[in-house]
Order: sequence, then C-alpha cells, then structure tokens
Amino acid sequence: MFEEIRQQYPGAYEAIKTASERSGFTMASEVLTCSLLKTLSASKPGGKFLELGTGTGLATSWILDGMDQASTLISIDNDADILAIAKENIGVDKRLRLICTDAADWIRQNVNQQFSFIFADAWPGKFLLLDEALDMLEKGGFYIIDDMLPQQNWPEGHAAKVEDLLKYLDSRNDLTLTKLGWASGVVIITKK
Repeated sequence: MFEEIRQQYPGAYEAIKTASERSGFTMASEVLTCSLLKTLSASKPGGKFLELGTGTGLATSWILDGMDQASTLISIDNDADILAIAKENIGVDKRLRLICTDAADWIRQNVNQQFSFIFADAWPGKFLLLDEALDMLEKGGFYIIDDMLPQQNWPEGHAAKVEDLLKYLDSRNDLTLTKLGWASGVVIITKK
C-alpha cells in the first residue's frame, strides 16, 4: 500500500495552502489526515460536524468535501487573522459556520449539543475538556485527533501529555478506538 492521495483535492485547497504559507501558519493538518477526514465525513450523511481548531481551513475544506448537502459543520478557532483565510476561501459554504472564539468557552456553553463527527485539532477538546467533548459525541459518532506522533514543534513535556491522553482514552469502556502510526499520528474513536 502506498501513502498517496487517490481522491480529488477540494477546490479551495491550493488557495488555502498558498495563503497559509504566506501567513506563516505552519500548523495545518497533513494532507493524508485531511484525506482520511474526507472519507470519514462521507460516512455521516445528514451529520452534524464539529471541528475544534479551524486554523486556515485546510482540514475544514476536506471535511466539507466529504459531507453531503444535508450536513452541517461548526468550526471554531480563536485566531481571527488565521480564521480570515478560511472565511475568504470556504466561508460562503452554507453548510459551514465559522466561529472566532476560545474553543474551551464554546464547549462549556454548548455541552448539550450532540455531534456525529468531531475533529479535535486544538487543545480544548483534546487535552482540555476532553470528557465534555466526548460527551458531545453521538453514539456511533467519530471523534478524531491527530498529531499523536512526535512533532518537531512540540514543547518540552508535551510527549508525556500525549501519552497520558492515549492511556486515558484506552481506559474508557464506552469508546472503541484505533491508533494509527501514520501521517502525524491519528486516533479514530467511536462511542459505543
């Protein structure tokens, strides 16, 4: 098997990638992860999607590309300058609601919402308020995290946080998960 993308890239991908590079934003999800997100999102017709950590919208564009027209996506980021790139390139999609706020605050204010798909690409929902984010996941829904393999930009002590997160996820009896030592390190979780 080869690590290559065998599906069409989203129409906005190149424009977002170019704008991301110009802005100096270096934390976008890997394209292999994005391709996986597109495939997984296609499995949730009429789904309610949540992305914690929009960034410039690269992964967002892939999620949208996999979603059907009856699905909706809420995507949250706290950096207005970076979020502006997503707004400019994919903000017109009527299925998408981009919100500029702290994801931790948003989770606390929306704990009663339920989602069929959550991509947690920010500290809130992954390392902070994890239980609250998982409580927002519908039974049979997907919760996806990436960047679980060592990264050059990890601060000192971050590897221990990742290890603790993975141990905690493994300990939960209400979840089924698969850890992939692929791309940047992806974990796919579904709620029983």
